[in-house]
Amino acid sequence: MGDAATTAGGHVRIFSGIQPTGAKHLGNLIGAIRHYVEGQDRGDAIYCLVDLHAITVEHDPQGLRSAVHDTTAILLAAGLDPQRIILFRQSDVSEHATLCWLLASVTSYGELSRMTQFKEKSEQQKSFVSAGLFFYPVLQAADILAYQTDEVPVGEDQKQHIELARNVAERFNQRFGEVFTVPHHRIPEVGARILDLQDPDKKMSTTGGSEQGTVYILDPPEAIARKFKSAVTDSGREIVRAPDKRGISNLIEIMAVAQGIGPEEVEREYADEPGYARFKEDVGAAVVDYLRPIRERYDAIRPDTSQLEAILAEGAAKARAIAAKTVGTAADRMGLGPGSG
Repeated sequence: MGDAATTAGGHVRIFSGIQPTGAKHLGNLIGAIRHYVEGQDRGDAIYCLVDLHAITVEHDPQGLRSAVHDTTAILLAAGLDPQRIILFRQSDVSEHATLCWLLASVTSYGELSRMTQFKEKSEQQKSFVSAGLFFYPVLQAADILAYQTDEVPVGEDQKQHIELARNVAERFNQRFGEVFTVPHHRIPEVGARILDLQDPDKKMSTTGGSEQGTVYILDPPEAIARKFKSAVTDSGREIVRAPDKRGISNLIEIMAVAQGIGPEEVEREYADEPGYARFKEDVGAAVVDYLRPIRERYDAIRPDTSQLEAILAEGAAKARAIAAKTVGTAADRMGLGPGSG
């Protein structure tokens, strides 16, 4: 299969998974979801709601089911078209779990113990750290490799996990013959890591961030405006990006995405602005406008649970047809089953 192969039609195959738990926020939208939408025009896109990943930490079972529907509606409201992509729930395709176990034999304990996200999350959950949390990157590699994925759109914080998936694919191919495409990550130039508005040293997050510093996609306009108005900035008055101006750099990137322009244009537009107050208000207003159509579409889509389930079921059938072929080949190469010869 090799590195960065393309599908038979010459299109790049794109895969990404999104956690269904936690209210989706601006960081999710800018760092991931908008790139899912863009991927519809660039290749064969497959997107997965990773509920198997979600159960590696303490969770509410009924809440998880509801969150899957919430996130599906968010994705559709943001512009995903189920007629042009494959959208499904991870646990509906058992090949993910099967391939995870097969890949465990070509993944080392040392690799998993070096995963930064495991270290961070296990530190937060000292009372009980599940083996599933430790094994999370192997399942993520299975998610990706099951679909002969060329490209994985991710935020900066997931780069290490994609590198592991590459290593696992290469090691499997070396031991058992070419089976897996070796994927590569695609990190956006702007907005790869949206920061907490109250603590620009942390990424925007529903778990590690602050409530006032996290802008949710479904926040009412007045809440969004208030959060940006109170955003922590930096010393100085210039509206420019710089390593020592993380707060204002974050706002510039958010403004650029919301307006569909480059960060340089934002800097030029506010070059003569005597301070940050009006700029913060303008960013808030731009984000309100950016999120409004998504929120309105969500309100129309979310109540129809049966339709959401129909979309996920159809996507799962399509995903299973692809994944089953890959997993069957991998198992055969490892000597499992009666053999193909």
